Order: sequence, then C-alpha cells, then structure tokens
Amino acid sequence: MTRTVIFDLDGTLADTSGDLIAAANHCLAGMGASVRLDPVADAPTAFRGGRAMLRLGIERERGTVDEAEVDRWYPELLDAYGAAIDVHTRFYPGALDAVEALRTGGSRVAICTNKPAALAEALMTRLGAREMFGALIGADTLPTRKPDAAPYRAAVEGVGGDVARSLIVGDTETDRATARAVGVPCIMVGFGPEGGKVARHEPEAIIGHFDELGATVDRLLGAA
Repeated sequence: MTRTVIFDLDGTLADTSGDLIAAANHCLAGMGASVRLDPVADAPTAFRGGRAMLRLGIERERGTVDEAEVDRWYPELLDAYGAAIDVHTRFYPGALDAVEALRTGGSRVAICTNKPAALAEALMTRLGAREMFGALIGADTLPTRKPDAAPYRAAVEGVGGDVARSLIVGDTETDRATARAVGVPCIMVGFGPEGGKVARHEPEAIIGHFDELGATVDRLLGAA
C-alpha cells in the first residue's frame, strides 16, 4: 500500500505571514485605523486566516469587533493578498527537498489548506512548486474545510492514496484536529510561529527541521 503525505501550506511548507500581514494592514489603513499588525509578533494570527487578522486589528483599534465590518473587508483583503502573494513568502529550509525525497521514494504527496484554492494554486505556481504535488484541496474546494475530514480525504483520494496509510504534516490545532477527525497520525512542525508550543496539541511527532521528515514518516507509516 503506497504511503500518502498530506501537507498544510501556510506555516508548514512556507512562511506566508509577511504577505498575509501586509494584506491585513492594507485593509486597516483603508478603514482609517491607526494600528498595524506586526509581521513577526502577529504571525500566529496570520496562519489562522484573513478574518482572524482583521478581527485582531479592529479589536486593537476599537476594543470591540463588528463581524459585519470583518465580512465587508475580507474580500478586499483577499484581493490585496492576491495582488502581492509572493513578495515576502518563502519555503521553509529543506521543505522542497523533503517533498522531493518522499516523491522519489515512492510516496504520494498533496496539499490540504484552508487558504482559498485559487490563491493556493497561484502561490504554489508562482513559487515554482505546484507540479510537485499531485493534488491541492483548498478552503472552498468542498462545502467544508479543515478540521472536517472531507477535504483531507479528498486530498488523499486525489493522488490515488489510501487514507489508512496516510498522515498530515501541519502547524496548527486545526491540522491536529483534522488528523483526529480522520484517524491518522499528525506530524507538527516546530519551526513555525508557535515553535515548541505545538507540543500541547499532542501530535504523534514534532520535527525541528524538514531534514527530519523522511525518517519520521518511516516511523509512523512504515517504509515506502
């Protein structure tokens, strides 16, 4: 049975926080807010999505959050992000080498992200890595998103894999909850914004660098 490794995108394969924060700050400027989000300190919020960034900025500015205002500005945030999607974004060290090693070793790889699919496709294409992944499932590919099990299963099925011999590599509680919903192992990265704090999610494994991924997948799924 072929192994399948499913990757989250933001905060796992690539540090996208700089471009996400820039899009949120564009919106805050448009609102006339005096506050701005910090690309480093607020990176964990960036990886929770566009609405989370807007809520944080609005709350800092006004003390309360109007969800209708968040909804009004969300499309503007997506437009701003899409227009400058790869200015600051970089793959984490060793990420693509690790993916290629899995591929050449016979494993199937795909992406399951809560980024809108069109933006995820655009980012991976512009970074020159889209063809490395056999499938990409985004937040709006299906009616549900992570941590629902359906997107994960669609990613595995999209590369002809078997859920019973698959796992997810992620960086947030959402990825951990997805693994639990499906009943598969979860490897969390310890080099994202949360660092070693991801241990509180009790994943099956934590890697400190992508150099550790291959051996960790072997331990959890068996040799390819």
